[in-house]
Amino acid sequence: MIVTVTLNAGLDRTLTVPNFQRGQRHRASQGLTLAGGKGINVARALKRLDVPVVATGLAGGRTGMRIIEELTTEAILNDFVRIVDESRTSTAVVDPTAGSYTEINEWGPHVGPDELAMVLEKLAYLSRGADMVVFSGSLPRGVDDGFYAEAIRDLHRHNVRTVLDSEGQPLRLGAEAEPFLVSPNQSEAEGLVDHEFRDDEDCINALERIADLGPRNVLITSEAACFGLFREDRRRVMYRAQAARVEPVSAVGSGDVLLAAFLAARLAERPLDEALKSAVAAGAASTVELGAGRFDPREASRLQNSVRVDELEPVPAR
Repeated sequence: MIVTVTLNAGLDRTLTVPNFQRGQRHRASQGLTLAGGKGINVARALKRLDVPVVATGLAGGRTGMRIIEELTTEAILNDFVRIVDESRTSTAVVDPTAGSYTEINEWGPHVGPDELAMVLEKLAYLSRGADMVVFSGSLPRGVDDGFYAEAIRDLHRHNVRTVLDSEGQPLRLGAEAEPFLVSPNQSEAEGLVDHEFRDDEDCINALERIADLGPRNVLITSEAACFGLFREDRRRVMYRAQAARVEPVSAVGSGDVLLAAFLAARLAERPLDEALKSAVAAGAASTVELGAGRFDPREASRLQNSVRVDELEPVPAR
């Protein structure tokens, strides 16, 4: 079983509005409402891959109740801590004629110390039966930047593998706590190493620099490819996986689907190159559907044949 943790869960509304223009009145041609947040997206994708998963985190107010209802409707097992402050709602506008995606995110709730303590207690209970715990997304207001790091170290003491996908200081501190895997996107990875990536060499160097912070494995995702550094058989191996070419509807949440598919393949003990191939194919398949974490496993299977995986050599020191 995998446990996913979403501290800043929300309700995601996606509206399809052809010929969207600022300052004008429009009528949406389609609407979709889902429980959202990166950890929930991972849980949704794992559910579609038939991997046992439990989603946990924080849910507050009427919006929090709606988040739990939506998860239950999707038959995603969940066990959230209820908090006083209202969970956030995010609104996105998709314009299929222009190929544009406009997203508006609320700040999210303020979380108190007692509520955080309940999350840690819940996590200690759920992790007893877990193969892995995945921490995803931003931290709500009132939560210290070191929360992920503290939780990761605590789970290590109980021999539970951890995965982290966040940004900024929570990602840096969490990486230093030596999780099993960190999975930032390119922008988040650039922030971690303090420079932009211009080519593959920059990505390879970033893999090594991030791995030196503490995580056992590193996976960097981008629109065109993903790069991974893994410790296996007492050596480091690095790969580049080129994404399959598709006509995207929305790329939001594709990195969460990629991560879920990679974890599912590794739990099934598939080799690294095969795991990366299925992960990138699933991420690509998710971009042709509206709704983060949604994808058709049959489409992902079809796209696997067009994914190229290459093992990489370390960049020589200058």
